[in-house]
Amino acid sequence: MSKGRVLGLDFGSKTVGVAVSDPLFLTAQGVEIIRREKESKLRKTYARIRELIDEYEVTSIVLGYPKNLNGTEGDRCEKTTAFKEELEKKFSIPVILWDERLTTVSADNIMMESGIRREHRKEYVDEIAAMLILQGYLDSKH
Repeated sequence: MSKGRVLGLDFGSKTVGVAVSDPLFLTAQGVEIIRREKESKLRKTYARIRELIDEYEVTSIVLGYPKNLNGTEGDRCEKTTAFKEELEKKFSIPVILWDERLTTVSADNIMMESGIRREHRKEYVDEIAAMLILQGYLDSKH
């Protein structure tokens, strides 16, 4: 890995969870959840990602790849692949797909153990999932 940081994204139908690595590529920190009104509306999402790339001097993106538990690829994988291709085209930086199976379950467990009430977990789950996706990637590089 080179200078700059890695951005971690958990791409969902209405939200994108965002995390960023530290400059040494050791840890993932949650940044925010980008929300949109409709699944097909991505213009503001791309604009916000551009701002984050500039702010954190991002040199690559790790994008959660939502395979089914049995390893097959469904509709979400197709949408994620299209999102990946658009990110690469718009920002000219590499986008790495990362198997995200069970990250939402893990995020939910972390929140439960942290005492976050069930009705508030939806507010954080995508950001925590992005952190887990990015941390898994960072750990694989060390």
